[in-house]
Amino acid sequence: MISNTIPLEKRIERLQFENPWWVGNQIQDVYKQMSKRLYFDVFYPFVTDLEIKRAVVLMGPRRVGKTVMMYHAIQELIDQQVSATQIIFVGIDNPIYMHLGLEDLLEISLKALGKKDAVGMYVFFDEIQYLKDWERHLKVLVDRYPETKFIVSGSAAAALKLQSTESGAGRFTEFMLPPLTFQEYIHLKGLHHLMHASSIVYHGKEVKYSGTHDIRTLNEEFFHYLNFGGYPEVVLSERIQSDPGRYIKSDIVDKVLLRDLPSLYGIRDVQELNSFFGYLAYNSGKEFSFENLCRDSGIKKDIIKKYLEYLAAAFLIKVIHKVDVHARKLQRVTTFKVYLTNPSLRTAMFSPVRESDDEAGNMVETAIFSQWMHREKLNLKYASWRLGRSTGEVDVVLVDTKFFKPSRCVEVKWSNRYFSSPKELGSLKYFCEQNKLTAALVTSIDKEGVIEVGGTSITFLPAAVYAYNIGSVRFDAMDLGAEIL
Repeated sequence: MISNTIPLEKRIERLQFENPWWVGNQIQDVYKQMSKRLYFDVFYPFVTDLEIKRAVVLMGPRRVGKTVMMYHAIQELIDQQVSATQIIFVGIDNPIYMHLGLEDLLEISLKALGKKDAVGMYVFFDEIQYLKDWERHLKVLVDRYPETKFIVSGSAAAALKLQSTESGAGRFTEFMLPPLTFQEYIHLKGLHHLMHASSIVYHGKEVKYSGTHDIRTLNEEFFHYLNFGGYPEVVLSERIQSDPGRYIKSDIVDKVLLRDLPSLYGIRDVQELNSFFGYLAYNSGKEFSFENLCRDSGIKKDIIKKYLEYLAAAFLIKVIHKVDVHARKLQRVTTFKVYLTNPSLRTAMFSPVRESDDEAGNMVETAIFSQWMHREKLNLKYASWRLGRSTGEVDVVLVDTKFFKPSRCVEVKWSNRYFSSPKELGSLKYFCEQNKLTAALVTSIDKEGVIEVGGTSITFLPAAVYAYNIGSVRFDAMDLGAEIL
């Protein structure tokens, strides 16, 4: 077999190189010096939870820091007095491990350490999607080694495969690591001084949130985030920002579209898929219909459905479905909205967006939605209706899954106009009246306050402030996040 052509000692040498803590008791300096993502504190307890016999599957799009987070977890384990020789890391994408299963890799790692069993070990497998039928291999390990903790990471392709099978049911705990939230962007750049504790009235009561005393600077950073803020490496590198297309498009978009298992969805024309994604990226935040997509792209409806499914599974887009004025789900889906999961994807493919550009509003709306992308439990919709000759729309509606009624609604604006003329928010006011909602939220450029309009209390917040709060990693602990979407 091909796998036998590589001597065992060479594989052991590679494992020793990948696991420098076996000798030096710490991870590589390059990873140790990197700032932890705020999600680390949420992720790490899953690593140390030994009561539930499940593998942890760290998923997410390319280049969001999954590998770095695994290394940070390894260092934290060592700092917490776990023996360094109880921790194994294997990069599955290395060709030296080709044609080896996960159990083969575990056995070789144990030989490298001179150990007879894996009891009490922490085993990290990185880039798991490079192993065919990885979920079957992982299931076997979880069942066969109940006293070993397995943590694996996978890019979008891993999410595709995981979602296409039920073989891991009850044996895997999924953890989605999204692109940087605006809160994490502020954290990585050390701009905490822009934020301060504040409060505002919503639904008739005072709620706490993080406000700012310098909205002009925060807005500048917000637009920098829109254009370059989704990936840790881009945020911290001016060289990459000078040519984001070369980094983001070639290393993130193209690899997902051209290499990451499009065949799983029966996609053969990857160039057509690439072109279709470019069309969606340019129009992020707009409403689409299958008829319009077919006409504009020349692609058949069933193929478009397949493309949308793949791009969503690859964590490049999010499709938001429509409800009517009473927040009822429509039986026949004719129109829907599509958002990029990270607004900087658009910059990589086209050009940076400025605050004064016509498309700024759609990209602000995309950024707002991107703060929620990983919160799958939130049932987010948009409302649109036609009554006689009039039409109406509300950008964001949170539907209570228990009672199937709207509990919150938000209108995303990149304008101060409605703060001065709140009566122009007719659709929002009508939607609130029809659903007995006494309050709603509207974003602005820099205006903040509460205005009563015909029995509806409308809270205005700057879009950048709102994005910071709803993107809070510890969402449930934030009063504003809990109260206002």
